[in-house]
Amino acid sequence: MSEFFHQYFDFHIMGAHFSEVLEGFLKNLLLFAVVVVLALIWGLILALVRQLPGRKLIPLRGLTIAYIDVLRAIPLLIIILLISGGIPYLNFLPKDIRIPHWFGQPDPFWYGVLALTLVYGAYMAEVYRAGIEAAQGGQMEAARSLGMSHSQAMRHVIVPQAITKIPAPMLNEMISLLKDTTLVSVVALGESVLVGREVLAETFNSSAVLLAGLMFLVITLPAARLVDKMIKRNQGKITRGAHIEVA
Repeated sequence: MSEFFHQYFDFHIMGAHFSEVLEGFLKNLLLFAVVVVLALIWGLILALVRQLPGRKLIPLRGLTIAYIDVLRAIPLLIIILLISGGIPYLNFLPKDIRIPHWFGQPDPFWYGVLALTLVYGAYMAEVYRAGIEAAQGGQMEAARSLGMSHSQAMRHVIVPQAITKIPAPMLNEMISLLKDTTLVSVVALGESVLVGREVLAETFNSSAVLLAGLMFLVITLPAARLVDKMIKRNQGKITRGAHIEVA
């Protein structure tokens, strides 16, 4: 048992490498912050395109659905490897795009941003779609009867209502996104897990890796409890609404 605690709870190693692991964890948080903004925007665009009416737009809707299905079906790790291993060799693109070093961040960071945005945009599009379909009902017809176009009805009526229905599932996707930022270590981004693995290789001790896990726990555990609270509150609203209808 003492060997187990020494392997995972060596506080000397944790203390000696705390600043390195923390710096890597801040890289995870930065990656998360950039991706969550882009993925929320991209996901909303995909969801709105999927809701476009008319026979002429069937091909566009079909392509959007195919994109969402494919990106959700392929493991994120494969997407990261394909992007990081393919984009640098697209010689028709400028070098600053193929091997980006924007805002002082290395190219693995931006490959990770692209991969995570593409994948999580697809996941968030489905969350938006669920909210939109839950909000529509007769709202679209009512808005159109008032003279609004489809885009105006979506912008002023449907989407604002949809957003109020999806905080819990959207936050759940964000928790998964934060954890999946560690996958970018596969392309040598110096985030917390990669730093922990490097310490493990030097010391043959897993305490630094566990330290990285504890840093994620500090954020994800309260967020998970918040999701539970939001779901419970939403269920309470549904139950009260059902009681009112019965009465």
